[in-house]
Amino acid sequence: MKRTVEIVLSIIGAILYLFGAIFGGVISTMDGDNQMIQEMLQEDPAITQGDMADVQLFLDGLGTIGIMLVVVSVIGLIAGIVAAILFKGNKKPKAAGIILLVVGVLATIVTVGTGIFAGLFYVIAGIMGLARKPKQEINMEQY
Repeated sequence: MKRTVEIVLSIIGAILYLFGAIFGGVISTMDGDNQMIQEMLQEDPAITQGDMADVQLFLDGLGTIGIMLVVVSVIGLIAGIVAAILFKGNKKPKAAGIILLVVGVLATIVTVGTGIFAGLFYVIAGIMGLARKPKQEINMEQY
């Protein structure tokens, strides 16, 4: 049985996780960007130190979220590649389906919904990997 649909869905999901990792890397570079804070102070002298502390806290949180997004996306990317390899040649479709289901659901929950599209591709491919059964050949010699 060919598993082309599952392989394609796994690859699409992996590509989306790659974009998520890139996006998370960009966000994590904003962590504690003091140059941006200095520019804000120069542009608007009415900004107080309390406001700047809030901005710094926000940027620190944004950096943490970015790093988390990178880690989860890289794990999702690797899982998608492994699952596509397991689907190829119909080697272990059940194992690949379970991997995709677990990673798709957990990554969507951990990233608080930012990885929902990639997770959706993984969940669909995982369900297909578990549900599709090879056709049974009928042996007429038994009857």
